[in-house]
Amino acid sequence: MSRPRFTREEALTFHLEPSPGKFEIQATVPMTTQRDLSLAYSPGVAVPCEEIAANPELAYDYTNKGNLVAVISNGTAVLGLGNLGALGSKPVMEGKAVLFKRFADVNSIDIELDTEDPDEFIKAVRLMGPTFGGINLEDIKAPECFIIEQTLKEQMDIPVFHDDQHGTAVICAAGLINALHISGKKLADCRIVLNGAGAAGIACIELLKSMGARPENCIACDTKGVIYQGRTDGMNQWKSAHAVKTDLRTLEEAMKDADVFIGVSVKGAVTQDMVASMADNPVIFAMANPDPEITPEEAHEVRVDAIVATGRSDYPNQVNNVLGFPYLFRGALDVHARAINDEMKIACAEALASLARADVPDEVAMAYGRKLAFGRDYIIPTPFDPRLIHTVPPAVARACMDTGAARRPIVDMEAYEQSLKARLDPTASILRSINARARNAQARMIFAEGDDPRVLRAAVQYQRSGLGKAIVVGRDDDVKAKLEAAGLGDAVREIEVTNAAKSDRLEDYKEFLYARLQRKGHDRQDIHRMAARDRHVYSALMLAHGHGDGLVTGATRKSAHVMERINHVFDADAEHGVAGVTALLHKGRIVLIADTLVHEWPDEHDLANIATRAADVASHLGLEPRVAFVSFSTFGYPKSERAEKMHLAPGVLARRGVTFEYEGEMTVDVALNTLAQDAYPFQRLTGPANILVVPARHSASISVKLMQEMAGATVIGPILAGLDNSIQICSTTATASDILNMAVLAACKVG
Repeated sequence: MSRPRFTREEALTFHLEPSPGKFEIQATVPMTTQRDLSLAYSPGVAVPCEEIAANPELAYDYTNKGNLVAVISNGTAVLGLGNLGALGSKPVMEGKAVLFKRFADVNSIDIELDTEDPDEFIKAVRLMGPTFGGINLEDIKAPECFIIEQTLKEQMDIPVFHDDQHGTAVICAAGLINALHISGKKLADCRIVLNGAGAAGIACIELLKSMGARPENCIACDTKGVIYQGRTDGMNQWKSAHAVKTDLRTLEEAMKDADVFIGVSVKGAVTQDMVASMADNPVIFAMANPDPEITPEEAHEVRVDAIVATGRSDYPNQVNNVLGFPYLFRGALDVHARAINDEMKIACAEALASLARADVPDEVAMAYGRKLAFGRDYIIPTPFDPRLIHTVPPAVARACMDTGAARRPIVDMEAYEQSLKARLDPTASILRSINARARNAQARMIFAEGDDPRVLRAAVQYQRSGLGKAIVVGRDDDVKAKLEAAGLGDAVREIEVTNAAKSDRLEDYKEFLYARLQRKGHDRQDIHRMAARDRHVYSALMLAHGHGDGLVTGATRKSAHVMERINHVFDADAEHGVAGVTALLHKGRIVLIADTLVHEWPDEHDLANIATRAADVASHLGLEPRVAFVSFSTFGYPKSERAEKMHLAPGVLARRGVTFEYEGEMTVDVALNTLAQDAYPFQRLTGPANILVVPARHSASISVKLMQEMAGATVIGPILAGLDNSIQICSTTATASDILNMAVLAACKVG
């Protein structure tokens, strides 16, 4: 899996649009009437204030404390960038807050403290303690990070966790458990060499010792060599705690006959000779970022029996902190933990290791474009495994309860696991899956409207994300000028630009088009104008002749016009069973609405066709189709001729013997709300519908645009379903990201 490439301008635009930053705060209670405001603030708020003052534990019931983590930094060790200061670290801290929400549904706020004085930092964080359920420290340089974390853990009664230290340690421990399982070795018998005695390195060695590694078998090294008893140069109290009695003085000497190497240092710190000198089945965790101490290729050249992990996503066995901190805090918050202790970290590591040994679901393998099975190249779960949310937090919570660190133990663990599954945002995993499938397909994608900057940005992102080849239809000089204006001038050499008027394929395209349209009132002059001057027609001709694998268009012209143009080349109409399906993503739910593009006023047979097309799209997206034929009536009441076809359409599907779930006619609330469905025990849906088949195109359009404008739903589509060729039509209001999403769908041949 290649690493995505992007320019500085793209990175800045991502943080600027649609609004500055990466998240916003939203109210979870109604705030519309005077009564709402009176309850939310004065005088209603006095009641929970009095209750909490009398019993502080009730803050977890009446405020957001129980699901709120502070991500706090002073910016003294930002990623690999060094001391950028408090304000310079804010984009990273916002990003960490987004990861908490994305992976474990933990609400988080970033706080940047403008001080390098550990005492001031400690005091500020301690005074904020009542607000939060946990504190995640981030990007604080050593040795101050040791002092800050230890002091705060002693002074505060909520979890305090420095992720740069312990996050890396937990994932490293999980991988090592499995690596030793494969090599048949025991941790207590292993000789372990650490290179890089900073925050993460020391945390790794401390956690491994608490798991059973013998201190005399653990050799720590820094830039000055082995940390041995009696050494004075470059030492501090944290390094001294891991000094050993040994005659070894260099990393090269320490590596001889070592079973395990753990690196959190610098690129190139380990040579092939060092790897060759290690014991049988050596375990090498080269975690320096962005480039490891030694690459897997270099290590395997001299030791085919080596098990190698790095911090990079383009190699197997990525040591990624996102596998740990969201789920550690999720489990800790849910039992109102006083701390995150070693037992909880070990429980997290063991749960991750166990998950990697379990059978990998098809949707995870599909998302990564390859079969994943426990072995030397898969000892750590992937960050997008949906089982993480309901596997790791329960293990952490149990360890917290067993060690007495939980204020409110979980009584029904099975119910707790089910509640965790409900927290998982299905839309994120679906989008991840289709992106991975698109990257695996490597489709040549035709972007028809090369005169639009949004389309050009999407085309560049498509290619630079490793999804495939971008082919832009437009004039070379115009495309170049617009790319340069967007700060993407260097992309001119990467993407392919084709000009219809100058194409050496034009004559073939015109003959093909004339054969299709000569009996539909078009002469050769008409054909020339369409093929040479209409980018929608020309792009469709490219696709029809196999000169691209997919087509994205519609950003500059209304969909009806685009459909008319495409129909000159393909049979993309209702008569040939084509339908438009739009996906709405909102608050962790995904609902498909059909038909949003083709059928003006479908009858019951058309509606059955539309349902089948939409079910195919849902299946391609990884959903189990549940179709509802929606109307203003439910199962014949109130009775109306206008709703009759919605009543008849399920019968058409029944006669066809389709295998997906369907029901109707019903109102939207019955379709989407299981409590409303309970009033109709005979109905056949096993859960909320995820496909709504509506009576007509105008009602589909109203529904989609209402959800988009009033609710802020993310809209993908309309997806053109039922064509043999992969064509997707964007909205004229689409952003570059929307256009890219449509290209991904076209690459996956969704529809």
